[in-house]
Amino acid sequence: MVMDFSQIRRNEHLPARIASQIGREISDGRITAGEKLPTEHILAKTFGVSRSVVREAIAQLRNEGLVETRQGVGAFATDIEHRHSIRIEQGNLAHRASFQSLFQLRLPLEIEAAGLAAVNHTDEDLVRLDEALEQMTGGEKWTEKGILADLAFHRQIAASTHNEYFLLFIGFIAERIHLAINTAREAAVLTEIVEVTIAEHVAIRDALASRDPVRAREAMRHHLHGAASRLDLQLEVYWGVGRGSS
Repeated sequence: MVMDFSQIRRNEHLPARIASQIGREISDGRITAGEKLPTEHILAKTFGVSRSVVREAIAQLRNEGLVETRQGVGAFATDIEHRHSIRIEQGNLAHRASFQSLFQLRLPLEIEAAGLAAVNHTDEDLVRLDEALEQMTGGEKWTEKGILADLAFHRQIAASTHNEYFLLFIGFIAERIHLAINTAREAAVLTEIVEVTIAEHVAIRDALASRDPVRAREAMRHHLHGAASRLDLQLEVYWGVGRGSS
């Protein structure tokens, strides 16, 4: 399968488009530091979308450090001096070289996260991982909800490291990978790509549950290489990265 990366721009995820537009308003100073964003209701009416789409866009902006949310109060633009944001315009990833570079970064981060999660996960972490896997393997596995469950699975592995920076960086990358997963599904035989992907995730889950970091790293390495090949990406790989060596 040869992936047409121009489809990413055409199929751009709606919350990502909204987050990008609001993010530009903040970055360009039209929404100033400390200023409260309009309510979910107002933003939904402004963009002509549901409130759930707005919530996802705000979550992405929060992940990028451009906004902070206060329970029961709303979302506020952050002070530029205190931002820890990483920002990549979604449209940039329509270029194969840029997307391949992002996926290359994903490789060592998620392999290491799998190893750490195997050692550090709690029983509650494993329950949440199983919940995401159950959604991936259920009746909605062919739909958008199956993709969201896939991303939730990877974010939960990052959370299971109990290192907040893994969750920050992997969560950021997961949002950007979302569109490519959609595009890959369109370009492939859906039954094949979904069943193979599920099998790879089950292997990761079982390795993590066994508390074997080497096995967990290897299962994640195998999955990411499979994912890259399904997107027709050629990654630079050194065997020691996936096998637990230093």
